[in-house]
Amino acid sequence: MQHWKSTIEQANRCFMQGELIDAREHYLHALAWAQVLFERWADVDEAVAACVISHHNLADLHLQLNQPEESAEYLCAIHQRLLQAAQDTRLSPALREAALRHSSKTYAELLGFISRHGEYPRTQRLLYSGVDTHVAAAHIAAPTHHHGVH
Repeated sequence: MQHWKSTIEQANRCFMQGELIDAREHYLHALAWAQVLFERWADVDEAVAACVISHHNLADLHLQLNQPEESAEYLCAIHQRLLQAAQDTRLSPALREAALRHSSKTYAELLGFISRHGEYPRTQRLLYSGVDTHVAAAHIAAPTHHHGVH
């Protein structure tokens, strides 16, 4: 977790200094760590949060680069990943529950993005394919989780 966190912090510093290409490289590195360690982290909420934050930071960066379709791709990718993890019976029940809890945040972020930037092919496919209809009630009932600044 510490390596992921220091990589994200370094990326955030680059982002704030306007060094967007360097920030992107660090965010991609952090995302790779989060994905590799997703099923291995002792704290399931930290594991899921690391994946969510990594994807959302990349989405924010691509908005800064005026690439909203790329942003949509990252937002959709993490939402879909969490929905799949929530149903994956080979994962621990705790990790599956954490994925479902955090999917309320990814869903809210995705809807917020669409309201500000419009729909893109992947957002349409994800939201209108029925992939997440089985968790719609959970999104409505689940509280929004904030992890601070991405």
